[in-house]
Amino acid sequence: MNGHPYSGGHALAAPIDLNGTGHYVHWGVVQISVANLVVVGVMLVVFVAALLLPFPRGRGRR
Repeated sequence: MNGHPYSGGHALAAPIDLNGTGHYVHWGVVQISVANLVVVGVMLVVFVAALLLPFPRGRGRR
């Protein structure tokens, strides 16, 4: 062992290389990383789903 706690396996390895430079999207003066754009997109999908899906109701209550 070389002393690094995660040197033995790749179970906790990231699916992509996180040591590289980030990728960015430019819209005029707006600049956002692709990773943050994905997070914002997932948040919007969850928000819209929360608005559209029916709210659970208790059984037998009148």
